[in-house]
Amino acid sequence: MRRSDAGKFLALWPLMLAGCNRHQSALAPFGLEARSTLGLTIVLAAGGLVIALGVAVIYAIAVRAPEGKLTHERGMGLVLWLGAVVPTVVLTALLIWSLPAMRPMPATGQDLHIRVEGEQFWWRVAYRQAGAEPLLSANEIRMPVGRTVVFELTATDVVHSLWIPGLAGKMDMIPGRINRLVVKAEKPGTYRGVCAEFCGLSHALMAFDVIAMEPAAFDAWLTAARVPPRRTDSAIRDHGAMLFAREGCGSCHSASGAPSGEIGPDLTRYGERRTLGAGILAPTVANTAAFIRDPHRFKPGARMPAYRNLRQDEALALAAWLKRAGTPEMQEPGR
Repeated sequence: MRRSDAGKFLALWPLMLAGCNRHQSALAPFGLEARSTLGLTIVLAAGGLVIALGVAVIYAIAVRAPEGKLTHERGMGLVLWLGAVVPTVVLTALLIWSLPAMRPMPATGQDLHIRVEGEQFWWRVAYRQAGAEPLLSANEIRMPVGRTVVFELTATDVVHSLWIPGLAGKMDMIPGRINRLVVKAEKPGTYRGVCAEFCGLSHALMAFDVIAMEPAAFDAWLTAARVPPRRTDSAIRDHGAMLFAREGCGSCHSASGAPSGEIGPDLTRYGERRTLGAGILAPTVANTAAFIRDPHRFKPGARMPAYRNLRQDEALALAAWLKRAGTPEMQEPGR
């Protein structure tokens, strides 16, 4: 590489680093398992660097050695020690050291269980606690900091893969099978998860938010989420409910006070969600109305039909009704 090329390469590093973030990165862990994996990665990378430097030093010595100094016997001894004995000892030590990190965390039936089902192209979420009815949601996961959480992962159509880089490694979601992933968040914040297995046209448009909350805040949210939401504006409530029923939305979606369907995402508390369409749009009334009228414009291959027959004012009214699906105190400013 010429010096000019090397200079250009080094100049690009700041731009490349600018693409890094802390809400979707295995290098910025917020979970116990991800932090353990990062530590293991650093140790292995450091070990590999030491080995590479050692090989480089031996190569330099061999090239500069006077003729006749390196005999066949000494060369064979070097190969034996550096090619067999040392790697065996080092790899055995690394295996023994890393085995505890490979053991899954223990969990009990009293821990919070969150069932996540991958679908084309969204996430069905259900919070399960002992002695309580499951709480349904979609495209967003909330979890308490410092508590063990068990993800029960499956799929309903094709193979998906749940990956929350800062929390834990990825795990496949296979139709007809439930895989368990036990995790523990260590600090609060909002992070991002994605599907890590190609699952169709909108595979890259299948993300979700992970909101790690302080235990008291999570308990308060969970309690409030079990209370049926209120829609305080009677005009919006009546018109929106009429449109929801008239267009047959209840055949696929559940919403409080409306017919119940289970094919599509649960919309009961849609007004609380941070994104629309599994992480692709801000959930404003305008975006919601546009998505209702033509979902394939934003998410190719989605199974939701288009409602182009809806007038713009009707789509906006229905979107406004859905946006009021959360209790007023749970709404976020500007949403």
